[in-house]
Amino acid sequence: MKNIIGVRFKKPGKIYFFDPGNLEIEKMDNVIVETAMGQEFGEVIISNRQIPDEKLIAPLKKVIRIATAKDRKHQEENKRKEEEAFKICQEKIKYHKLNMNLTEVEYKFDNSKIVFYFTADGRIDFRELVKDLAAVFKTRIELRQIGVRDEVKRIGGNGICGRELCCCSFLGNFETVSIKMAKEQNISLNPSKISGNCGRLMCCLKYEQEAYEEKLKKLPKIGAIVKTPDGEGEVCGIETLKERVKVKLNDEEEIFFKRYDVNDIKVIKDSDGKDEMEDVDAEELEELRKLEKLEQADAINDEDM
Repeated sequence: MKNIIGVRFKKPGKIYFFDPGNLEIEKMDNVIVETAMGQEFGEVIISNRQIPDEKLIAPLKKVIRIATAKDRKHQEENKRKEEEAFKICQEKIKYHKLNMNLTEVEYKFDNSKIVFYFTADGRIDFRELVKDLAAVFKTRIELRQIGVRDEVKRIGGNGICGRELCCCSFLGNFETVSIKMAKEQNISLNPSKISGNCGRLMCCLKYEQEAYEEKLKKLPKIGAIVKTPDGEGEVCGIETLKERVKVKLNDEEEIFFKRYDVNDIKVIKDSDGKDEMEDVDAEELEELRKLEKLEQADAINDEDM
């Protein structure tokens, strides 16, 4: 077992484990920790806790100290410097006529580096910009291109549900989302209804996917021939979470429809299932394909960062 604490550097953001040594650290305390990027100022989200060694991916870096009043003052000064650096960088971008959008500036706690985050379509030659910024700030400069999802995460906003965006409130990592998830959850395949403020597929499609996949294993596909208490019929609808199916029946006099629990039917012949894409407008289908390609590209970029 290993003694750890969980630290977050931004809200929202990932929680990282650190070795507190002999320090007893409470939740909401501020700490100075050693990272691959140098010393960082963070907030404790998980207080001292024992976890199995096998759950740790790599050796933990140390907590240097619990933040002092001097540390907190220094962090506040860095925040003020970030605002000034943002304005200066914007002026330099305009001067060099670069097609890029500056989104955030981050001073490292020990002032060893300043990171400028930006979005852009394609690659940008910012070598002259880096030289100018280094001459102004007299420290290491890093320009980091981010995706549209990260940009929206930093800007903030509300989703179509009316609540604050997941990525701005609690979501630490972006997970890959696919059109298949929307199909299996019986959600309209209209691009405007399944894409978020960032223009990518909504992250919340991922939340219930495991539950849907588990229940779909128990259900026949649309088009399957099943035996019901009222005779044989064809499955024409599925209510996944209720584990019910809608069956089309024919008693030789009329055609009628009835719903059954999955336990009350027996599959005689399953189907490959109806392709929901057949009902999607051609333009909407093309837009959905583009969304999925962008989602895959974002996933590759996230791995590279």
